[in-house]
Amino acid sequence: QVQFVESGGGLVQTGGSLRLSCAASGFTFENYAIGWVRQAPGKEREGVSCISNSRTSTYYADSVKGRFTISRDNVLNTVYLQMNSLKPEDTAVYYCATDLTKYCRAGAPYDYWGQGTQVTVSS
Repeated sequence: QVQFVESGGGLVQTGGSLRLSCAASGFTFENYAIGWVRQAPGKEREGVSCISNSRTSTYYADSVKGRFTISRDNVLNTVYLQMNSLKPEDTAVYYCATDLTKYCRAGAPYDYWGQGTQVTVSS
């Protein structure tokens, strides 16, 4: 079955950086787009970023453009999210997810999720 294991979260000061990793298994990773979604306490889930199966297209929420970079390694079955210039409003649980399509679809719901990794940015 589809599984994701996120890692790399933690506590960082404003302006700092973190690199999240998402190790995938249970499906043909290279065939599908993978997204990162975050949820802060009391707020709705927000699609942060997405990368297509062959890396030809990426998506970023306006709130993270220019600060976050998504990448993937189709040999290691892993997706990364490099987060720079972090702000307190980036504090959330970050999940990787897929709907088993090749391309990112803005606003489309994801069917499979990891357990998430906590990112906390102190002011």
